[in-house]
Amino acid sequence: MRVLLVEDDDALAETLVRGLGREGFIADRLDRGEDAVWKAKAVAYDAIVLDVMLPGMDGMAACARLRDEGVQTPVLMLTARDAVSDRVDGLEAGADDYLPKPFAWDELVARLRALARRSAVLRHPVIEVGPLALDTNRREVRCRGERVDLSGREFALLELLMRRAGDALSRVELLDGAWDGAYENRSNVVDVHIAALRRKLDRPGDESLIETVRGVGYRLTDEG
Repeated sequence: MRVLLVEDDDALAETLVRGLGREGFIADRLDRGEDAVWKAKAVAYDAIVLDVMLPGMDGMAACARLRDEGVQTPVLMLTARDAVSDRVDGLEAGADDYLPKPFAWDELVARLRALARRSAVLRHPVIEVGPLALDTNRREVRCRGERVDLSGREFALLELLMRRAGDALSRVELLDGAWDGAYENRSNVVDVHIAALRRKLDRPGDESLIETVRGVGYRLTDEG
């Protein structure tokens, strides 16, 4: 996985580059926002770590410019500014995630890996399984050619099932992949949303596209 690190603190940047290398990342380091814009346009990175306080063009402006220039690589804002308004500004500038300093190393790595997975999604935005087609860019689902309106949570759950089509996924795996951790594992929220998906996707008299795997959880059939 290749990451662009934009950080003007030499000591921190050196530590991050070494640490990311040990975690299996290839990290290119820059220290100015304007340089990050052209570099991200020239290289297909899996994620960008972007400090807010940079000389010249700051991280907020650089992120906004990246989006204006059509660069959709996921961006993680890394900054000492932790006010709610700062986080909101970063997200509105086009960032995908926001991590305040000081941070836990394991959390940084986990967030970067999650962003890298999103980057792969952006390069292959349409997932097709049997009669289902899910467009991650347009946030659109079609079943047998007909558009299906899903809630945000239903969309996330179906995307996870489609990416793992044919695999039996436990309720814990589905919670971890489609929720933000606010729900307890014993909650029946997964069952409720699976039932809603079945109502919207299945045809009367047909077997459900989403199978119940007894003692495990659910599986999306990968047959046409």
